[in-house]
Amino acid sequence: MLAMLVTAFAPRAAVADDNACATLAGATQSGALQGFALRAGEPVDLIKGAQKIHGRLLVFGDGSVYRAYWQPDNSAEKYVLANAGADTVRLVSTPPQGTPAPNGQPGTPMAPQRVLSCPTL
Repeated sequence: MLAMLVTAFAPRAAVADDNACATLAGATQSGALQGFALRAGEPVDLIKGAQKIHGRLLVFGDGSVYRAYWQPDNSAEKYVLANAGADTVRLVSTPPQGTPAPNGQPGTPMAPQRVLSCPTL
């Protein structure tokens, strides 16, 4: 079972579209947005307009609950992917909870994610 940090509310899809400040997408050379898998080490980029910030996912488990974090390359900061609706997340700076997930777990495929709260990088 995959569980991401749940926000206190789930905004309507139209609101999420209007307020997105970036997109998290699988790393690609082509420029086309692609999905990614939730597993430790997965290359995922934060795309803000013409700016592309490379990073990787970290996944931590606590029993059957997994938490996914995005970490920009060359940074110690980690941002949990907080669920904010369909294919929409908030990036919240927080220390990881749980223990590193083994063997690429959970590996859940994800579509590119709209980001409603962008860190200053």
